[in-house]
Amino acid sequence: MDTTKLVGYILAIAGLGIITLSNTINKIPFIASMAKGSIYVIVAGIALIVAGLALALTNSTGSKVKHAAPEVPIYEGQGKNRRIVGYQKA
Repeated sequence: MDTTKLVGYILAIAGLGIITLSNTINKIPFIASMAKGSIYVIVAGIALIVAGLALALTNSTGSKVKHAAPEVPIYEGQGKNRRIVGYQKA
């Protein structure tokens, strides 16, 4: 597996974990007073999920398109009398 995809999956899972924990943050009085609101935590979790999916779904090999093999001519005859009778893939 490509490292970019692995980092993307880890970020997405971390985002899901943060969103899951945002519900329990409000139940702990000390942390809830520091957080001031769980909307920021949820937004941070969603941002991590989006960034993780963007990394996981990108094509790390670039936009290289595999082209068909080039065709080479098939000759018949000798010297100046030869002519192309067809093509084949190399």
